[in-house]
Amino acid sequence: MLKKIREKSISLSFILGMFIICSFQEKGSVYTCRNGQASFLSDAPLEIIKASSRSLAGAINLTDRSFSFLIPTKTFEGFNSSLQKTHFNEDYMETETYPNSTFKGKIIEEVDLSVPGTYKIRAKGKMYIHGVENDRIVRCDLIVGEKKIDVSANFTVFLADHDISIPSILNQKIAEEIKVEINFALTSSEK
Repeated sequence: MLKKIREKSISLSFILGMFIICSFQEKGSVYTCRNGQASFLSDAPLEIIKASSRSLAGAINLTDRSFSFLIPTKTFEGFNSSLQKTHFNEDYMETETYPNSTFKGKIIEEVDLSVPGTYKIRAKGKMYIHGVENDRIVRCDLIVGEKKIDVSANFTVFLADHDISIPSILNQKIAEEIKVEINFALTSSEK
């Protein structure tokens, strides 16, 4: 019960945070995304598992370089079988209890993202997966254009860091380190 309340409060605070970011910032300083792609790969000795989602949503504030992103964990598709997807949602990610994965923080580098160009940055923040929040730094590539920012990143998520346990009988089929790739385009919220 407490876990569900905490998860709902995290989801509500994320939505409220995005609303506040978008409502009180100067025009054109907030860029948002609603359909970014996130994919993961579990490359274990006996099985490769791939899945992806096009439901990554979030915002970046160019003025203070803060950001907030969310993905409904249940939206991942492309598993090897429907049973594998069911196990992912029910047994490992427990999406009924922890429906969202989030990453919220700030860009470390002092870059002016209002200037078109290509940037390599580090995003420092709190990554929340499966009810566990960890400090993370993720390297990202940004291509800033006219009212658009393309973002791509590759990083690893360790299952143990988020209290995701795999039964020993399956440790040859599910990797302990999951490779994650994200790609999304943020557009100016300026009307």
